[in-house]
Amino acid sequence: MRGAILQKPDDTGVGRREPSDRSSPAPTRLPVVVYVLALGTFLMGTTEFVVAGLLPEIAGDLQVSVGRAGLMITVFAVGMIVGAPLTAMLTLRLPARWTLVLALGVFAAGHVVVALGTGFMTLLAARFLTALATGAFWAVANVVATRVAGPAASSRAVGVVGSGAMLANVVGVPLGAFAGQVMGWRGPFWALAALGAAATALIVRHVPHEGGQRAVSVRSELSALGSGRLWLALAACATTTGGVLSTYTYIAPLLTDRTGLAAGLVPLVLVGFGAGALAGFLLGGRLGDVRPYATTITAAAATTVILLGVCLLGGSAVPTVALIALLGLFGLGANPVLISLAVRYAGRAPTLGSALTVSAFNLGTAAGSWAAGLTLDSALGVTGPAAVGTAVAALTLVPTTAIALAGRRRAVTARL
Repeated sequence: MRGAILQKPDDTGVGRREPSDRSSPAPTRLPVVVYVLALGTFLMGTTEFVVAGLLPEIAGDLQVSVGRAGLMITVFAVGMIVGAPLTAMLTLRLPARWTLVLALGVFAAGHVVVALGTGFMTLLAARFLTALATGAFWAVANVVATRVAGPAASSRAVGVVGSGAMLANVVGVPLGAFAGQVMGWRGPFWALAALGAAATALIVRHVPHEGGQRAVSVRSELSALGSGRLWLALAACATTTGGVLSTYTYIAPLLTDRTGLAAGLVPLVLVGFGAGALAGFLLGGRLGDVRPYATTITAAAATTVILLGVCLLGGSAVPTVALIALLGLFGLGANPVLISLAVRYAGRAPTLGSALTVSAFNLGTAAGSWAAGLTLDSALGVTGPAAVGTAVAALTLVPTTAIALAGRRRAVTARL
């Protein structure tokens, strides 16, 4: 699997080769384990957002307001922010294979608790626990994917793993919401618990054993935090996702109040966004292995222009719908490249680097959606979130350009 890779791998298994915007050979077929990991992220992407389609049913059954029921989404986001780096540190000496198994086990158990729970606080606690497991799985899955694929296909492998979550928005979330309407809101949680248990068996079968597990320490892991390029990658993770999802979170009122679409057509527009995001994740991962710097800069610039177009053309249905699909395509296309770069820049602490990207994505989402929500009561009205998204997306050009310049300088120095 790695026979064609000439450079000597470092302790992360992904090599020390400096990424460049030059073509490099990549395997035509990724290992099966990459797709198994994508199945895991599909389940976790589904559980993160399926609650949004079930809020009225949950609120009615538990006798709380819809706004209070929405805390099930907020708590999950907070759990992802703090959980990914925390669990990465707590499982330092545990082989990646068993960290993934443990995370899926907790994931399944958390869904059983939600499906059986009758108290709202119990459900919030279970959602928080599930988010911790989700953060751990996602962080380790990215590292395992880069290891088994090798440096020449690391971004592509991360793109496939992440595409599971993108597919969740297109298939998993709508199916979960439909199932909740038919069999009650607890039904999707039972289904996710069963699927999580089944995915555990696939992880045991396909994720390779790790030979010669090296001794690690918290101090050596934290040494990765001294990498300036790592922090640039994390900043780009936060701003690229914050710009897109600050707009996406409040896209429904824009479509109905300004664009004039019927409420029944909004889900179809969201499916278009999800399909674009899925394609963007896969395409971005593939292009990122060949031209990582150009991919991240182009995606940031295109996203800024698209969001500006939503601000200016939001009153017309056809261009707005097309722009939202393009937002999915370009807005999240740089993410697999940024994850791959963060894992590389973290040096001897790849899992911590990957975990911090999970936190950065969720932090950007939380901050961007909060700021966007404030603009709804301003003079900007329903266009406010898109305006916030435009500004935040434009900020992504700063760290992505800095990463490219630093990489070019290092490449020039290495040739001298």
